[in-house]
Amino acid sequence: MSDPDDHFLARSLEALQENVRRAGPAASAGYTLIGAILLLGGVGHLIDRWVETEPWFLLAGLLTGMVVGFYELAKTVWKP
Repeated sequence: MSDPDDHFLARSLEALQENVRRAGPAASAGYTLIGAILLLGGVGHLIDRWVETEPWFLLAGLLTGMVVGFYELAKTVWKP
């Protein structure tokens, strides 16, 4: 006969797999938001150091990163 613990474990693993599958797009959008802010802010910082115009390119990079990141997040949230 089958052990009730095996059935419980199988159901638990199936539920975990389903939750991970459903959370995938949201997690991806969150990583995109953080990545865009860090990448474009870093590029802005490097341009500021090269051109000696601190902090304008850094601010522009951070703002652009936020716009791009939130756009990707909105596409995920309001997917048809």
